[in-house]
Amino acid sequence: MLRTTDALSRPLAALLKTEKVSTSQYNVLRILRGAPAGLPCREIGERMISRDPDITRLLDRLERRSLVARCRDNPDRRTVLTRITPEGRQLLARLDAPLTGTHRRLLGHLGPQRLRSLTQLLAACRTGGG
Repeated sequence: MLRTTDALSRPLAALLKTEKVSTSQYNVLRILRGAPAGLPCREIGERMISRDPDITRLLDRLERRSLVARCRDNPDRRTVLTRITPEGRQLLARLDAPLTGTHRRLLGHLGPQRLRSLTQLLAACRTGGG
């Protein structure tokens, strides 16, 4: 499984590198694109594909590049929400087609039925270990 992970992730990481974005940063941007109202740091961490122990620093780097913005939630001033910025959306838009093409190149030969089976098997691996 680790060899397969490496073989599938290397081309994706190379593509992301063209935009100077790590796989973890890309993951955060995708999560935030799907949550336009913004999310607290804890929830971003829970939604990550690969767990990053220091979400705050990851968000700091994205904020320095103006790809995300943080603001205090109005009802509960203790909660800081992170939202994707227009610049972050533009970066994702530039990557959408190339990433889809890379995914098709890497996995398209399996076909829909085998991809569904693979997805189900991988989900069973994640949940079966307790």
